[in-house]
Amino acid sequence: RRSIPDTQAAAAVGQAGLMWHYEAAFRRHDIRVGQVLLTAQDIGDRARYLNAKNTLLSLLKFDVLPVVNENDTVAVEEIKVGDNDNLSALVASLIDADLLVLLTDVDGLYTDDPTLDVRARKLDTVEAVTEEIARLARAARDGRSVGGMVTKLQAARKAAAAGVPMVIASGRRPGVLKRVLDGEAVGTYFAPKARRLQARKRWIAFAVPPQGRLTVDAGALTALTLHGKSLLPSGIVDVEGTFASGEVVAVLAGAGGREFARGVVNFDAAELRKIRGAKTNEIEQRLGYRSFDEVIHRDNLVIL
Repeated sequence: RRSIPDTQAAAAVGQAGLMWHYEAAFRRHDIRVGQVLLTAQDIGDRARYLNAKNTLLSLLKFDVLPVVNENDTVAVEEIKVGDNDNLSALVASLIDADLLVLLTDVDGLYTDDPTLDVRARKLDTVEAVTEEIARLARAARDGRSVGGMVTKLQAARKAAAAGVPMVIASGRRPGVLKRVLDGEAVGTYFAPKARRLQARKRWIAFAVPPQGRLTVDAGALTALTLHGKSLLPSGIVDVEGTFASGEVVAVLAGAGGREFARGVVNFDAAELRKIRGAKTNEIEQRLGYRSFDEVIHRDNLVIL
């Protein structure tokens, strides 16, 4: 197994060769290309995130086609986006793209592995990536999803929240991109949500890896999801991880429950362990000060 420095050195050599091929291919069509290498830190830091957005939009303004990839020369496994499907969805959200197209080795999302089940049928349209839809992507032989469908459905969720429609289609079919752009029923179409998340909330929900986890009780779950309230200390039953004020955390429903929200916290992990379960008027008594009433203000909270 290669060491991390050796792998990153190999990526540096490979990226140069890859861009040469992209330049040669697009030169035949009089299209200029520009390389944009991103890291998880670029996407996770709000200022760098906006800088990346400005760079991409400037390239498009100058009729230069951005070729985007993760910067594997500096990224390490623990802090990588990890796959181009999710990276493409983050970029599509970043620039408010009109459409995201993922080309793979199958014609779209099937009800089962088409190489194993002749009765498997392709889904032409997916209105929402439900748990039932997600199970289809995990139904492949040996735990591997056909065409990497697990990460493609993760990308579909991100794109939908950003109001970006997505198509999964086979890159082996001649003229597939033109057919998709012409509106033909090619591959599987994933519909965007009717109400797209605001740009900042998209960043909170998908661009930043959560630095910790908060488990809340049933009352807080109802207040957050049905009534649009802020998260208060009284609703918190558990605090996991080490994080600072201003960082993004995941919010879970009940012990061992599912993640249903993400948000930017007003208190660090140590403070939250002291005030969890407390009423608002008890914060100062427990901490010796009271800088905020809310753990996560509703403006900094995203329901997933």
